Amino acid sequence: MNPRSLSAELPTPEATGALAAKLAVSLVPGDVLLLDGDVGAGKTHFARHLIQAILTHPEDVPSPTFTLVQEYETTRGALWHSDLYRLSSVTEIEELGLTGAFDTAICLVEWPDRLGDLRPGNALELNLKPGAAEEHRKLTVTWTDPRWTDRVTPWLS
Repeated sequence: MNPRSLSAELPTPEATGALAAKLAVSLVPGDVLLLDGDVGAGKTHFARHLIQAILTHPEDVPSPTFTLVQEYETTRGALWHSDLYRLSSVTEIEELGLTGAFDTAICLVEWPDRLGDLRPGNALELNLKPGAAEEHRKLTVTWTDPRWTDRVTPWLS
């Protein structure tokens, strides 16, 4: 399948958070979001706002850099937020149980390059890069699975 792609300019951290929250309400178990970008690009900020928008009970949403995976109960189902930065092998990812969660939970994966062959083909890829000004970000969203088209197009409109 040919990949599809859309981009958005995000002028403030608030705009980034609002866009994440808007996407959150369309997610269902089995959806995998791959959050890519350099350190400080806004991956965790995006994930935090997405998660907080659908939590069943308000709570702090820390970065999973050291815990590797944080699990949440949301109004949309179970959600796994993982940060694979510190992992060096696919075996470590399998031990986390993340691949099983790809089918049963909403999964947000930071540093998806660490997935190697475990990268799900039906995932929505979100790449964040610094924009023209200090707080600006450019978001590029890419997908091949047609089920994303009807959700992504209005989300970024």
